[in-house]
Amino acid sequence: MSFVPDPEQRAWRTLTRMKTRLARHRARLYSQVEDLLEEMRIKLCWVLSDLFAASGLGILQALAKGETDPKKLAALGDDRLKCTREQLLDALTGNPQATHREMLGLYLDQLQWVDPQMAKLRGLIAEALKPYPEVVARLAEVPGFGPDSAQQVMAEVGVRASSFPSAGDLASWVGTCPGENESAEENHSRRSPKGNRYMRWVLAEAAPAAVKAKGSHFQAVFRRKVPRLEYNGAIGAVAHRRCRLVWKILQEGVRYVEPGAYRDPKARKRRAQSLARALRKLGYHVEITPVEPATAPA
Repeated sequence: MSFVPDPEQRAWRTLTRMKTRLARHRARLYSQVEDLLEEMRIKLCWVLSDLFAASGLGILQALAKGETDPKKLAALGDDRLKCTREQLLDALTGNPQATHREMLGLYLDQLQWVDPQMAKLRGLIAEALKPYPEVVARLAEVPGFGPDSAQQVMAEVGVRASSFPSAGDLASWVGTCPGENESAEENHSRRSPKGNRYMRWVLAEAAPAAVKAKGSHFQAVFRRKVPRLEYNGAIGAVAHRRCRLVWKILQEGVRYVEPGAYRDPKARKRRAQSLARALRKLGYHVEITPVEPATAPA
């Protein structure tokens, strides 16, 4: 189906799509830095969960400027790192060449303009969607989503997904439903059709996070599907189900309530507090109100 959004939504799309492209560029930079460190025989990614966090970035910047002494580089690491000082020293013992350091400097220069632009775009998107804080919050509650993902979804399909008569119509437009290439009453391909790639990216990136949420409905769906469909197919099935859920949340104004076994109450409370902090940081007013277990799930 053809879907032409109104001017306001087109402006949202421009902002969120630019942020998505910058985020993917940042991810490529991360991979390129990892590969470069491997060439240097430096195993920093083995001991740091995020190379671009404060400790990793400080070490990378010093390395790019010509510092090669593992002890001096290790001293830049935060005391709160989970690895020991010996492990960090061992990871920083390599063979960096001048060309490696020059390339690392170029990658870090790109990172220095990517991060501020992404931060500015987050502020612009939050301001543009400020009239709809409750919708952002309802979408962000879904496992695997967050404020950023919720805003991207709203920019692509609208605040109420009113252009899509049913969840199946939305799934078909996004391209998460199984394909039907039939001939002589036999389906020769279940490959999903091409759809809105930005929505597909959001759903595909959020699905692996959702299946890791212990006790969640999506984890149960994934485990049920993976023996028959294998990993990629099962992730696709979870993304399809999440797409239909997005339609229901937007069209009917419901909240997501975990239909399976309830997670640890402390874990649920931490998740709610984390989401509230993220939303407040973007300028939304948020109050945490417990949802009764008897509430019908989305």
